[in-house]
This record gives sequence, C-alpha cells and structure tokens, in this order.
Amino acid sequence: MAKNQTYFITGISTEVGKTVVSAIVTESLQADYWKPIQAGELENSDTVKVQRLVSNKKSVFHKPAFELKTPMSPHAAAEIDGVSVSAKKIKRPDTNNSLVMEGAGGLLVPLNNNETITDLIHPEDQVIVVSRHYLGSINHTLLTIEALQARNLNVFGIIFSGAAHASTEQIIAKMSGVRILGRIDEEPYFDSNVVKEYAAVLRNKLTSP
Repeated sequence: MAKNQTYFITGISTEVGKTVVSAIVTESLQADYWKPIQAGELENSDTVKVQRLVSNKKSVFHKPAFELKTPMSPHAAAEIDGVSVSAKKIKRPDTNNSLVMEGAGGLLVPLNNNETITDLIHPEDQVIVVSRHYLGSINHTLLTIEALQARNLNVFGIIFSGAAHASTEQIIAKMSGVRILGRIDEEPYFDSNVVKEYAAVLRNKLTSP
C-alpha cells in the first residue's frame, strides 16, 4: 500500500457511528483527521470528539472548511448562515501524513443545488462505508456501495457498527462483494483506551490492499 493514503469515512445514514470509526481509523494509522463540513454542535464538534478519543501524538486535527451553526444538511445550514458551500471552496489540508476524512451524513447529502458529499471524494481515496443494522439498512448499504461504484470511486471496505446481526451482515457481504474490515460493537462507552483496542485489531486490514 502506498504511503499517505486518504481514507474517506461515509455512513449509510446519520447516527451510524462514523465519528467513532473515524477516531479508530485515525488512531490505527496515526493519521491526520479532517471533517470538511461541520453543521451544528460547534462547541462539541466531531473534530473535538475525535481528538478526545485519539491518544497518539502524531495525528493532527485540521479545522473544517465550513463550520455551520445549524444541525441540518449542509445546503440548508449554509443558507441559514448566509454562506455558499461548494466543493471547489473545500481545499484539503496540507499534510505529509495519511488523512482520514469524515463525511456529513450519507453520500448524497447536498452541499448545494448541484453537488453532494460524493463531490468531495477523489478517485484515489479509500472509501470506508460504515453500516449499522436497522430496518432498511441492507438496502441503504447496497445503495451506498452502488452509488460509489457508479462514480468509479474506490470502496475500500465496510465496517459494521453496533449490535451484531449475522444475517444482515452476511447478505451485505455476499451481494456487495466488498470486503468486511471489521465491526465496532455496542460498547457501554468509548474512550481513548477502547478506541486504541479497536485500532490495534483493525490495523492489519487497514494497511493491506
């Protein structure tokens, strides 16, 4: 695997565990972390949460390109704030390290009237899909993967989050053909020690092609 990869963390919906997975991948690779767009929770942003969960000294946490006040889709939050969000205004941070990018919501969350989160993903990025079991999650996971593949984007793997559901996970693996990187269980809490344990388990999968 080439050095200094960019890993883009996307979810099949909101609240599926993207931020915890982002922290684990960041810790595992001692990568930098960047969330291009933060909408809402500016005092306790995803960047703040990940920084709290990551304990290595190498990772750098880059400031979002847009910090929007309202917890809504970026296009709607930007309209309330009176700003214009577009992919060309979002410049990746300069770093000599690998970079973990965390998306906002799912792939087709709008940035504006014409662009979505997918417009932030480059063809060389390693996209990790976070899937969590709920009624409809099989459909949402397969649609997410299909949308990535239709745009010739690189689906690096799937991480399952939350309580295990064997039949759901098996059919997703079989029908998508995408490798399963691992799972993050429904833990009582996540702190830097728990994140470090998961990071160690995932490291081999993350660093192999």
